[in-house]
Amino acid sequence: MTSEVVIDVQQNEISIALLEDKRLVEYQTEPRSVSFSVGNIYVAKVKKLMPGLNASFVDVGYERDAFLHYLDLGNQFNSYEKYLRQVQSDRKKLYPFAKATKQPDLRKDGSVQSTLTVGQEVLVQIVKEPISTKGPRLTGELSFAGRYLVLMPFGDKVSVSTKIKSGEERARLKQLINSIKPKNCGVIVRTVAEGKRVAELDAELKVLTKRWEDALVKVQKTQKRPQLIFEETGRAVALLRDLFNPTYENIYVNDENVFHEVKNYVSLIAPEKANIVKLYTGTVPIFDNFNVTKQIKSSFGKTVNYKHGAYLIIEHTEALHVVDVNSGNRSHSDNGQEANALDVNLGAADELARQLRLRDMGGIIVVDFIDMNLAEDRQLLYERMCKNMQKDRARHNILPLSKFGLMQITRQRVRPAMDVNVEEVCPTCFGKGKIKSSIIFTDQLESKIDRLVNKIGIKTFYLHVHPYVAAYINKGLVSLKRKWQMKYGLGVHIVPSQKLAFLQYEFYDNKRQFIDMKEEIETK
Repeated sequence: MTSEVVIDVQQNEISIALLEDKRLVEYQTEPRSVSFSVGNIYVAKVKKLMPGLNASFVDVGYERDAFLHYLDLGNQFNSYEKYLRQVQSDRKKLYPFAKATKQPDLRKDGSVQSTLTVGQEVLVQIVKEPISTKGPRLTGELSFAGRYLVLMPFGDKVSVSTKIKSGEERARLKQLINSIKPKNCGVIVRTVAEGKRVAELDAELKVLTKRWEDALVKVQKTQKRPQLIFEETGRAVALLRDLFNPTYENIYVNDENVFHEVKNYVSLIAPEKANIVKLYTGTVPIFDNFNVTKQIKSSFGKTVNYKHGAYLIIEHTEALHVVDVNSGNRSHSDNGQEANALDVNLGAADELARQLRLRDMGGIIVVDFIDMNLAEDRQLLYERMCKNMQKDRARHNILPLSKFGLMQITRQRVRPAMDVNVEEVCPTCFGKGKIKSSIIFTDQLESKIDRLVNKIGIKTFYLHVHPYVAAYINKGLVSLKRKWQMKYGLGVHIVPSQKLAFLQYEFYDNKRQFIDMKEEIETK
Protein backbone atom coordinates (compact mmCIF):
# COMPACT_ATOMS: atom_id res chain seq x y z
CA MET A 1 0.00 0.00 0.00
CA THR A 2 1.30 3.45 -0.93
CA SER A 3 0.31 6.67 0.81
CA GLU A 4 0.33 10.23 -0.48
CA VAL A 5 -0.57 13.50 1.22
CA VAL A 6 -2.07 16.40 -0.74
CA ILE A 7 -2.19 19.80 0.99
CA ASP A 8 -4.39 22.51 -0.53
CA VAL A 9 -3.62 25.95 0.92
CA GLN A 10 -6.19 28.61 0.10
CA GLN A 11 -6.45 32.24 1.20
CA ASN A 12 -8.91 31.50 4.03
CA GLU A 13 -8.51 27.79 4.73
CA ILE A 14 -6.15 24.84 4.54
CA SER A 15 -7.27 21.34 3.50
CA ILE A 16 -5.31 18.12 3.84
CA ALA A 17 -6.10 14.83 2.11
CA LEU A 18 -4.45 11.47 2.82
CA LEU A 19 -4.63 9.01 -0.07
CA GLU A 20 -3.96 5.29 0.26
CA ASP A 21 -3.53 3.64 -3.14
CA LYS A 22 -5.04 6.83 -4.67
CA ARG A 23 -8.17 6.42 -2.49
CA LEU A 24 -9.16 9.21 -0.09
CA VAL A 25 -9.13 7.92 3.52
CA GLU A 26 -8.60 11.03 5.66
CA TYR A 27 -9.61 14.62 5.02
CA GLN A 28 -9.32 17.68 7.22
CA THR A 29 -10.11 21.29 6.48
CA GLU A 30 -10.19 24.30 8.75
CA PRO A 31 -10.01 28.10 8.51
CA ARG A 32 -6.47 29.46 8.64
CA SER A 33 -7.57 31.82 11.41
CA VAL A 34 -8.70 29.01 13.75
CA SER A 35 -6.97 29.27 17.12
CA PHE A 36 -8.67 26.75 19.41
CA SER A 37 -6.75 23.62 18.48
CA VAL A 38 -5.99 20.57 20.58
CA GLY A 39 -2.60 21.05 22.23
CA ASN A 40 -2.75 24.84 22.63
CA ILE A 41 -1.71 26.07 26.10
CA TYR A 42 -3.18 29.15 27.82
CA VAL A 43 -2.80 31.17 30.97
CA ALA A 44 -6.52 31.42 31.69
CA LYS A 45 -8.82 32.74 34.38
CA VAL A 46 -11.29 30.72 36.43
CA LYS A 47 -14.73 32.16 35.65
CA LYS A 48 -17.15 30.03 37.67
CA LEU A 49 -17.01 27.13 40.13
CA MET A 50 -19.53 24.28 39.91
CA PRO A 51 -19.34 22.32 43.20
CA GLY A 52 -22.14 19.96 42.10
CA LEU A 53 -20.03 18.83 39.13
CA ASN A 54 -16.75 19.22 41.05
CA ALA A 55 -15.60 21.28 38.07
CA SER A 56 -15.05 24.84 36.92
CA PHE A 57 -15.58 26.96 33.84
CA VAL A 58 -12.48 28.76 32.61
CA ASP A 59 -12.11 31.72 30.24
CA VAL A 60 -9.64 30.96 27.43
CA GLY A 61 -11.00 33.64 25.07
CA TYR A 62 -13.58 31.43 23.37
CA GLU A 63 -17.21 32.60 23.14
CA ARG A 64 -18.20 29.79 25.53
CA ASP A 65 -16.19 29.15 28.68
CA ALA A 66 -14.04 26.02 28.66
CA PHE A 67 -14.73 23.09 31.00
CA LEU A 68 -12.13 21.95 33.54
CA HIS A 69 -12.98 19.05 35.88
CA TYR A 70 -11.22 18.69 39.24
CA LEU A 71 -9.74 15.31 38.22
CA ASP A 72 -8.33 16.92 35.06
CA LEU A 73 -6.25 19.40 37.08
CA GLY A 74 -3.54 16.73 37.28
CA ASN A 75 -1.39 15.42 40.10
CA GLN A 76 1.12 18.25 39.71
CA PHE A 77 -1.37 21.14 39.87
CA ASN A 78 0.10 22.49 43.14
CA SER A 79 3.58 22.58 41.56
CA TYR A 80 2.29 24.46 38.50
CA GLU A 81 0.39 26.93 40.67
CA LYS A 82 3.42 27.79 42.82
CA TYR A 83 5.76 28.06 39.82
CA LEU A 84 3.26 30.27 37.93
CA ARG A 85 3.30 32.72 40.86
CA GLN A 86 7.12 32.68 40.89
CA VAL A 87 7.31 33.41 37.15
CA GLN A 88 4.81 36.29 37.37
CA SER A 89 6.51 37.84 40.41
CA ASP A 90 9.47 39.12 38.37
CA ARG A 91 8.79 40.64 34.92
CA LYS A 92 12.50 41.19 34.18
CA LYS A 93 14.19 37.91 35.05
CA LEU A 94 12.66 34.47 34.45
CA TYR A 95 12.67 32.18 37.48
CA PRO A 96 14.58 29.07 36.21
CA PHE A 97 12.43 25.99 35.80
CA ALA A 98 15.28 23.78 37.05
CA LYS A 99 15.02 25.55 40.43
CA ALA A 100 11.26 24.97 40.74
CA THR A 101 10.30 22.80 43.70
CA LYS A 102 7.73 20.04 43.39
CA GLN A 103 4.75 20.31 45.68
CA PRO A 104 2.66 17.43 47.12
CA ASP A 105 0.36 15.72 44.61
CA LEU A 106 -3.23 16.94 44.34
CA ARG A 107 -5.61 14.81 46.41
CA LYS A 108 -7.81 12.50 44.33
CA ASP A 109 -10.78 13.01 46.70
CA GLY A 110 -10.47 16.81 46.91
CA SER A 111 -13.03 19.38 45.81
CA VAL A 112 -12.84 22.15 43.25
CA GLN A 113 -13.98 24.88 45.67
CA SER A 114 -11.09 24.14 48.05
CA THR A 115 -8.54 24.16 45.20
CA LEU A 116 -9.61 26.98 42.86
CA THR A 117 -11.04 30.47 43.36
CA VAL A 118 -12.92 32.67 40.91
CA GLY A 119 -10.44 34.94 39.11
CA GLN A 120 -7.48 32.63 39.77
CA GLU A 121 -4.98 32.24 36.91
CA VAL A 122 -4.22 28.68 35.82
CA LEU A 123 -2.07 27.01 33.16
CA VAL A 124 -4.32 24.82 30.99
CA GLN A 125 -4.12 22.88 27.72
CA ILE A 126 -6.95 22.11 25.29
CA VAL A 127 -7.67 18.38 24.98
CA LYS A 128 -10.96 18.62 23.08
CA GLU A 129 -12.01 21.33 20.64
CA PRO A 130 -15.37 23.14 20.90
CA ILE A 131 -18.07 20.74 19.69
CA SER A 132 -21.66 21.81 18.96
CA THR A 133 -22.81 23.99 21.88
CA LYS A 134 -19.96 22.95 24.19
CA GLY A 135 -16.81 24.98 24.80
CA PRO A 136 -13.30 23.46 24.77
CA ARG A 137 -12.34 20.77 27.31
CA LEU A 138 -9.18 21.46 29.33
CA THR A 139 -6.52 19.69 31.35
CA GLY A 140 -4.01 20.98 33.87
CA GLU A 141 -1.44 18.31 32.89
CA LEU A 142 0.61 20.04 30.22
CA SER A 143 2.43 18.07 27.54
CA PHE A 144 4.52 18.87 24.46
CA ALA A 145 4.24 16.18 21.80
CA GLY A 146 6.99 15.40 19.32
CA ARG A 147 7.53 12.64 16.80
CA TYR A 148 9.35 10.30 19.21
CA LEU A 149 8.76 11.78 22.66
CA VAL A 150 6.19 13.64 24.76
CA LEU A 151 7.60 16.06 27.34
CA MET A 152 5.58 16.55 30.55
CA PRO A 153 6.79 19.38 32.84
CA PHE A 154 6.72 18.44 36.55
CA GLY A 155 6.29 14.79 35.55
CA ASP A 156 8.15 12.32 37.71
CA LYS A 157 8.86 9.30 35.53
CA VAL A 158 9.80 7.96 32.10
CA SER A 159 7.09 5.83 30.46
CA VAL A 160 7.56 3.68 27.37
CA SER A 161 4.75 2.88 24.91
CA THR A 162 3.19 -0.51 25.61
CA LYS A 163 3.31 -1.23 21.87
CA ILE A 164 7.09 -1.66 22.18
CA LYS A 165 7.14 -5.34 23.20
CA SER A 166 10.87 -6.05 23.51
CA GLY A 167 11.91 -5.92 27.17
CA GLU A 168 15.49 -5.19 26.19
CA GLU A 169 14.50 -2.25 23.98
CA ARG A 170 12.18 -0.86 26.65
CA ALA A 171 14.98 -0.96 29.22
CA ARG A 172 17.40 0.69 26.75
CA LEU A 173 15.01 3.55 25.99
CA LYS A 174 14.16 4.10 29.64
CA GLN A 175 17.82 4.23 30.68
CA LEU A 176 18.71 6.47 27.74
CA ILE A 177 15.93 9.02 28.41
CA ASN A 178 16.68 9.08 32.14
CA SER A 179 20.24 10.09 31.33
CA ILE A 180 19.31 13.03 29.07
CA LYS A 181 15.94 14.36 30.31
CA PRO A 182 15.91 17.81 31.95
CA LYS A 183 15.25 18.23 35.65
CA ASN A 184 11.62 18.40 36.85
CA CYS A 185 10.33 16.77 33.67
CA GLY A 186 8.74 13.44 32.81
CA VAL A 187 8.87 11.86 29.35
CA ILE A 188 6.63 9.47 27.43
CA VAL A 189 8.47 7.46 24.76
CA ARG A 190 6.28 6.93 21.69
CA THR A 191 6.16 3.73 19.63
CA VAL A 192 8.10 5.18 16.67
CA ALA A 193 11.12 5.78 18.97
CA GLU A 194 11.88 2.04 18.88
CA GLY A 195 15.44 1.50 17.63
CA LYS A 196 16.28 5.22 17.42
CA ARG A 197 19.73 6.51 18.36
CA VAL A 198 20.41 8.75 21.34
CA ALA A 199 21.33 11.69 19.09
CA GLU A 200 17.88 11.72 17.43
CA LEU A 201 16.02 11.48 20.74
CA ASP A 202 18.23 14.08 22.42
CA ALA A 203 17.72 16.53 19.52
CA GLU A 204 13.93 16.24 19.78
CA LEU A 205 14.00 16.51 23.57
CA LYS A 206 15.89 19.79 23.26
CA VAL A 207 13.30 21.10 20.79
CA LEU A 208 10.43 20.21 23.16
CA THR A 209 12.24 21.75 26.15
CA LYS A 210 12.76 24.95 24.13
CA ARG A 211 9.00 25.12 23.43
CA TRP A 212 8.27 24.93 27.17
CA GLU A 213 10.87 27.61 27.94
CA ASP A 214 9.47 29.90 25.22
CA ALA A 215 5.97 29.46 26.70
CA LEU A 216 7.29 30.48 30.13
CA VAL A 217 8.84 33.63 28.66
CA LYS A 218 5.41 34.58 27.26
CA VAL A 219 3.85 34.06 30.69
CA GLN A 220 6.48 36.32 32.25
CA LYS A 221 6.41 39.11 29.65
CA THR A 222 2.66 39.47 29.07
CA GLN A 223 -0.04 40.58 31.49
CA LYS A 224 -3.07 40.13 29.22
CA ARG A 225 -5.33 37.28 30.36
CA PRO A 226 -6.41 34.90 28.95
CA GLN A 227 -3.19 34.53 26.96
CA LEU A 228 -2.16 31.90 24.40
CA ILE A 229 1.40 30.93 25.40
CA PHE A 230 1.95 27.90 23.17
CA GLU A 231 0.32 27.19 19.85
CA GLU A 232 0.33 23.69 18.46
CA THR A 233 2.25 23.31 15.21
CA GLY A 234 0.46 24.12 11.94
CA ARG A 235 -2.31 21.77 10.85
CA ALA A 236 -0.20 20.29 8.05
CA VAL A 237 2.77 19.58 10.32
CA ALA A 238 0.58 18.32 13.19
CA LEU A 239 -1.10 15.79 10.89
CA LEU A 240 2.23 14.63 9.51
CA ARG A 241 3.68 14.27 13.01
CA ASP A 242 1.06 11.68 13.91
CA LEU A 243 0.65 10.03 10.50
CA PHE A 244 4.11 10.02 8.97
CA ASN A 245 5.39 6.59 8.03
CA PRO A 246 8.01 5.18 5.62
CA THR A 247 5.37 4.19 3.04
CA TYR A 248 4.77 7.83 2.07
CA GLU A 249 5.74 8.29 -1.56
CA ASN A 250 4.86 11.94 -2.03
CA ILE A 251 3.67 14.99 -0.10
CA TYR A 252 2.32 17.66 -2.46
CA VAL A 253 1.81 21.27 -1.34
CA ASN A 254 0.54 24.18 -3.46
CA ASP A 255 1.83 26.99 -1.22
CA GLU A 256 5.53 27.91 -1.01
CA ASN A 257 5.53 28.91 2.68
CA VAL A 258 3.73 25.75 3.83
CA PHE A 259 5.97 23.73 1.48
CA HIS A 260 9.10 24.99 3.29
CA GLU A 261 7.44 24.44 6.69
CA VAL A 262 6.58 20.81 5.82
CA LYS A 263 9.95 20.14 4.16
CA ASN A 264 11.84 21.46 7.20
CA TYR A 265 9.82 19.22 9.48
CA VAL A 266 10.31 16.10 7.34
CA SER A 267 14.03 16.89 7.08
CA LEU A 268 14.15 17.00 10.88
CA ILE A 269 12.37 13.68 11.55
CA ALA A 270 13.38 11.68 8.45
CA PRO A 271 16.22 13.34 6.48
CA GLU A 272 16.30 10.52 3.93
CA LYS A 273 12.65 11.26 2.97
CA ALA A 274 13.00 15.04 2.57
CA ASN A 275 12.81 14.79 -1.23
CA ILE A 276 9.25 13.38 -1.14
CA VAL A 277 7.92 16.87 -0.27
CA LYS A 278 7.11 18.56 -3.58
CA LEU A 279 5.79 21.99 -4.49
CA TYR A 280 2.80 21.78 -6.84
CA THR A 281 2.86 24.55 -9.43
CA GLY A 282 0.24 23.37 -11.94
CA THR A 283 -2.59 25.65 -13.09
CA VAL A 284 -5.30 23.04 -12.44
CA PRO A 285 -6.41 23.14 -8.74
CA ILE A 286 -4.30 20.66 -6.76
CA PHE A 287 -7.27 18.62 -5.51
CA ASP A 288 -8.64 18.32 -9.06
CA ASN A 289 -5.25 17.15 -10.33
CA PHE A 290 -5.10 14.28 -7.81
CA ASN A 291 -8.81 13.36 -8.12
CA VAL A 292 -9.53 14.46 -4.54
CA THR A 293 -12.39 16.85 -5.37
CA LYS A 294 -14.43 14.13 -7.08
CA GLN A 295 -13.88 11.73 -4.18
CA ILE A 296 -14.96 14.39 -1.68
CA LYS A 297 -18.15 15.05 -3.67
CA SER A 298 -18.99 11.32 -3.76
CA SER A 299 -17.92 10.42 -0.19
CA PHE A 300 -19.70 13.07 1.87
CA GLY A 301 -23.38 13.84 2.26
CA LYS A 302 -26.24 11.84 3.73
CA THR A 303 -26.11 9.02 1.16
CA VAL A 304 -22.86 7.20 0.34
CA ASN A 305 -22.80 4.65 -2.49
CA TYR A 306 -20.42 1.71 -2.53
CA LYS A 307 -20.11 -1.46 -4.61
CA HIS A 308 -22.84 -2.91 -6.84
CA GLY A 309 -25.56 -0.36 -6.04
CA ALA A 310 -25.57 -0.76 -2.24
CA TYR A 311 -25.43 2.41 -0.15
CA LEU A 312 -25.16 3.81 3.38
CA ILE A 313 -27.45 6.41 4.95
CA ILE A 314 -25.51 8.41 7.57
CA GLU A 315 -27.46 10.58 10.03
CA HIS A 316 -26.01 12.71 12.82
CA THR A 317 -27.95 13.58 15.97
CA GLU A 318 -26.88 15.43 19.12
CA ALA A 319 -26.29 12.14 20.97
CA LEU A 320 -24.91 9.78 18.31
CA HIS A 321 -24.36 8.89 14.66
CA VAL A 322 -26.76 6.43 13.02
CA VAL A 323 -25.81 4.43 9.92
CA ASP A 324 -28.30 2.38 7.90
CA VAL A 325 -27.08 -0.24 5.40
CA ASN A 326 -29.17 -0.73 2.25
CA SER A 327 -28.71 -3.24 -0.56
CA GLY A 328 -30.25 -0.80 -3.07
CA ASN A 329 -30.87 -2.05 -6.60
CA ARG A 330 -28.01 -4.57 -6.67
CA SER A 331 -28.75 -7.91 -8.29
CA HIS A 332 -29.26 -10.75 -5.85
CA SER A 333 -26.63 -13.45 -5.45
CA ASP A 334 -27.27 -16.89 -6.94
CA ASN A 335 -26.35 -18.31 -3.53
CA GLY A 336 -29.48 -16.94 -1.88
CA GLN A 337 -30.57 -14.15 0.41
CA GLU A 338 -28.14 -14.97 3.26
CA ALA A 339 -25.09 -14.81 0.97
CA ASN A 340 -26.38 -11.59 -0.56
CA ALA A 341 -26.87 -10.00 2.89
CA LEU A 342 -23.36 -11.06 3.96
CA ASP A 343 -21.81 -9.61 0.82
CA VAL A 344 -23.62 -6.26 1.26
CA ASN A 345 -22.69 -6.10 4.96
CA LEU A 346 -19.00 -6.88 4.38
CA GLY A 347 -18.85 -4.13 1.75
CA ALA A 348 -20.58 -1.79 4.21
CA ALA A 349 -17.98 -2.64 6.89
CA ASP A 350 -15.18 -1.69 4.48
CA GLU A 351 -16.82 1.60 3.51
CA LEU A 352 -17.89 2.47 7.07
CA ALA A 353 -14.35 2.09 8.44
CA ARG A 354 -13.21 4.53 5.75
CA GLN A 355 -16.06 6.93 6.49
CA LEU A 356 -15.26 7.05 10.22
CA ARG A 357 -11.69 8.17 9.44
CA LEU A 358 -12.74 10.42 6.59
CA ARG A 359 -15.39 12.34 8.54
CA ASP A 360 -13.58 11.96 11.87
CA MET A 361 -16.86 10.78 13.40
CA GLY A 362 -16.68 10.34 17.18
CA GLY A 363 -18.80 9.44 20.16
CA ILE A 364 -21.36 6.65 19.73
CA ILE A 365 -22.00 5.17 16.27
CA VAL A 366 -24.91 2.72 15.82
CA VAL A 367 -24.96 0.69 12.59
CA ASP A 368 -28.07 -1.13 11.34
CA PHE A 369 -26.75 -3.91 9.12
CA ILE A 370 -28.98 -6.15 7.00
CA ASP A 371 -30.27 -9.03 9.13
CA MET A 372 -28.32 -12.30 8.93
CA ASN A 373 -29.51 -15.62 10.36
CA LEU A 374 -26.21 -17.51 10.63
CA ALA A 375 -24.08 -16.90 13.72
CA GLU A 376 -20.86 -17.55 11.76
CA ASP A 377 -21.81 -14.79 9.27
CA ARG A 378 -22.39 -12.32 12.10
CA GLN A 379 -19.02 -13.25 13.61
CA LEU A 380 -17.35 -12.85 10.20
CA LEU A 381 -18.82 -9.34 9.88
CA TYR A 382 -17.62 -8.39 13.39
CA GLU A 383 -14.07 -9.64 12.64
CA ARG A 384 -14.05 -7.77 9.32
CA MET A 385 -15.01 -4.53 11.07
CA CYS A 386 -12.33 -5.00 13.74
CA LYS A 387 -9.69 -5.66 11.07
CA ASN A 388 -10.70 -2.58 9.06
CA MET A 389 -10.52 -0.36 12.15
CA GLN A 390 -6.94 -1.39 12.96
CA LYS A 391 -5.72 1.41 10.67
CA ASP A 392 -7.65 3.99 12.69
CA ARG A 393 -5.43 6.08 15.02
CA ALA A 394 -8.35 7.19 17.20
CA ARG A 395 -9.17 5.04 20.23
CA HIS A 396 -12.24 2.95 19.55
CA ASN A 397 -14.28 0.03 20.82
CA ILE A 398 -16.50 -2.28 18.75
CA LEU A 399 -19.24 -4.55 20.11
CA PRO A 400 -20.51 -7.65 18.26
CA LEU A 401 -23.91 -7.50 16.59
CA SER A 402 -26.81 -7.37 19.04
CA LYS A 403 -29.84 -9.63 18.66
CA PHE A 404 -31.52 -6.77 16.78
CA GLY A 405 -28.73 -6.77 14.19
CA LEU A 406 -27.19 -3.51 15.45
CA MET A 407 -23.46 -2.90 15.87
CA GLN A 408 -22.35 -0.33 18.43
CA ILE A 409 -19.04 1.50 18.03
CA THR A 410 -17.48 4.14 20.23
CA ARG A 411 -14.71 6.28 18.80
CA GLN A 412 -12.57 8.97 20.39
CA ARG A 413 -13.86 12.45 19.64
CA VAL A 414 -11.49 15.41 20.01
CA ARG A 415 -12.89 17.73 17.32
CA PRO A 416 -16.24 18.16 15.53
CA ALA A 417 -17.07 15.56 12.88
CA MET A 418 -16.21 16.67 9.36
CA ASP A 419 -19.36 17.79 7.57
CA VAL A 420 -18.83 18.75 3.94
CA ASN A 421 -21.88 20.03 2.10
CA VAL A 422 -21.79 18.40 -1.34
CA GLU A 423 -25.05 19.93 -2.56
CA GLU A 424 -24.63 22.90 -4.90
CA VAL A 425 -26.77 26.03 -4.77
CA CYS A 426 -27.34 27.56 -8.19
CA PRO A 427 -24.71 30.32 -8.44
CA THR A 428 -26.78 32.44 -10.81
CA CYS A 429 -30.19 32.46 -9.08
CA PHE A 430 -29.01 31.67 -5.52
CA GLY A 431 -31.85 29.18 -5.03
CA LYS A 432 -34.66 31.43 -6.33
CA GLY A 433 -35.38 29.34 -9.41
CA LYS A 434 -34.99 31.97 -12.14
CA ILE A 435 -31.76 32.56 -14.05
CA LYS A 436 -30.57 34.54 -17.00
CA SER A 437 -30.35 32.72 -20.31
CA SER A 438 -27.48 30.19 -20.20
CA ILE A 439 -26.46 30.96 -23.79
CA ILE A 440 -25.31 34.47 -22.79
CA PHE A 441 -23.21 33.18 -19.84
CA THR A 442 -19.97 33.59 -21.80
CA ASP A 443 -21.02 37.14 -22.72
CA GLN A 444 -21.34 37.86 -19.01
CA LEU A 445 -17.86 36.43 -18.44
CA GLU A 446 -16.44 38.65 -21.18
CA SER A 447 -17.97 41.74 -19.60
CA LYS A 448 -16.30 40.77 -16.30
CA ILE A 449 -12.96 40.34 -18.11
CA ASP A 450 -13.37 43.72 -19.81
CA ARG A 451 -14.04 45.39 -16.45
CA LEU A 452 -11.12 43.58 -14.82
CA VAL A 453 -8.62 44.54 -17.54
CA ASN A 454 -9.75 48.00 -18.61
CA LYS A 455 -11.24 49.46 -15.41
CA ILE A 456 -9.52 47.69 -12.53
CA GLY A 457 -6.22 47.28 -14.38
CA ILE A 458 -5.49 43.60 -13.69
CA LYS A 459 -3.91 42.27 -16.89
CA THR A 460 -2.97 38.74 -15.75
CA PHE A 461 -5.62 36.57 -14.08
CA TYR A 462 -7.01 33.04 -13.88
CA LEU A 463 -10.70 32.42 -14.56
CA HIS A 464 -11.91 29.21 -12.83
CA VAL A 465 -15.02 27.65 -14.37
CA HIS A 466 -16.74 24.24 -14.45
CA PRO A 467 -14.81 21.75 -16.66
CA TYR A 468 -17.69 21.60 -19.20
CA VAL A 469 -17.70 25.39 -19.55
CA ALA A 470 -13.88 25.40 -19.81
CA ALA A 471 -14.09 22.83 -22.63
CA TYR A 472 -16.61 25.05 -24.47
CA ILE A 473 -14.43 28.16 -24.05
CA ASN A 474 -11.31 26.31 -25.26
CA LYS A 475 -12.90 24.40 -28.18
CA GLY A 476 -11.97 25.02 -31.78
CA LEU A 477 -8.95 26.54 -33.49
CA VAL A 478 -10.28 30.07 -33.03
CA SER A 479 -11.72 29.50 -29.57
CA LEU A 480 -13.38 31.99 -27.24
CA LYS A 481 -10.22 31.91 -25.16
CA ARG A 482 -8.09 32.86 -28.18
CA LYS A 483 -10.50 35.73 -29.05
CA TRP A 484 -10.35 37.02 -25.46
CA GLN A 485 -6.54 36.85 -25.48
CA MET A 486 -6.38 38.80 -28.75
CA LYS A 487 -8.76 41.43 -27.32
CA TYR A 488 -7.57 41.66 -23.69
CA GLY A 489 -4.03 40.28 -23.77
CA LEU A 490 -2.26 36.98 -23.15
CA GLY A 491 -2.81 37.31 -19.39
CA VAL A 492 -6.23 35.62 -19.77
CA HIS A 493 -6.03 32.04 -18.41
CA ILE A 494 -8.92 29.56 -18.24
CA VAL A 495 -8.76 26.91 -15.48
CA PRO A 496 -11.25 23.99 -15.19
CA SER A 497 -12.28 23.47 -11.55
CA GLN A 498 -14.36 20.50 -10.40
CA LYS A 499 -15.47 22.18 -7.16
CA LEU A 500 -17.53 24.80 -9.04
CA ALA A 501 -21.17 24.40 -10.07
CA PHE A 502 -22.13 24.49 -13.75
CA LEU A 503 -22.56 28.27 -14.18
CA GLN A 504 -20.27 29.35 -11.36
CA TYR A 505 -17.01 31.20 -11.84
CA GLU A 506 -14.15 32.61 -9.78
CA PHE A 507 -11.37 35.05 -10.66
CA TYR A 508 -7.85 34.85 -9.18
CA ASP A 509 -4.88 37.16 -9.74
CA ASN A 510 -1.36 35.98 -10.64
CA LYS A 511 -0.60 35.49 -6.93
CA ARG A 512 -3.61 33.15 -6.66
CA GLN A 513 -5.54 35.69 -4.54
CA PHE A 514 -9.32 35.62 -5.00
CA ILE A 515 -10.88 38.59 -6.84
CA ASP A 516 -14.54 39.22 -6.01
CA MET A 517 -16.26 40.05 -9.32
CA LYS A 518 -19.85 39.45 -8.20
CA GLU A 519 -22.10 42.38 -9.04
CA GLU A 520 -24.80 43.63 -6.68
CA ILE A 521 -27.58 42.69 -9.08
CA GLU A 522 -26.49 39.05 -8.90
CA THR A 523 -27.02 38.77 -5.16
CA LYS A 524 -30.50 40.26 -5.04
